[in-house]
Amino acid sequence: MDKRIRVLVAKPGLDGHDRGAKVVARALRDAGFEVIYTGIRLTPEQIAESALQEDVNVVALSLLSGAHNTLFPKVVELLKAKGMTDVLTVGGGVIPDSDIPGLKAAGIAEVFTPGTPTTAIVDYINANVK
Repeated sequence: MDKRIRVLVAKPGLDGHDRGAKVVARALRDAGFEVIYTGIRLTPEQIAESALQEDVNVVALSLLSGAHNTLFPKVVELLKAKGMTDVLTVGGGVIPDSDIPGLKAAGIAEVFTPGTPTTAIVDYINANVK
């Protein structure tokens, strides 16, 4: 049997709104993934360390506070520094379309905005985990 895909769902920074992250975490779990939800208000360092400790395949970042252009690339940078270059990092939340190209250039594989069906997130992860 293949090992299940392990996904870390994390809320970096001071954003305390986690309903969307919980909905995504539940949808990923229901799709058969192993999901670790970190809770709110974590530093990028805590998220990268959790990803390493939990040996995850995917880091799914959720942010509504507007600090995504700073926090998402910082998490990617820290994952790389820990040698986790094969981890798929995705982001979601209230993110303006104009910010998405910069996030992708910084190493965020895909960005999911409000209204994205959870099935699209599941399908993306299934198609892109190495």
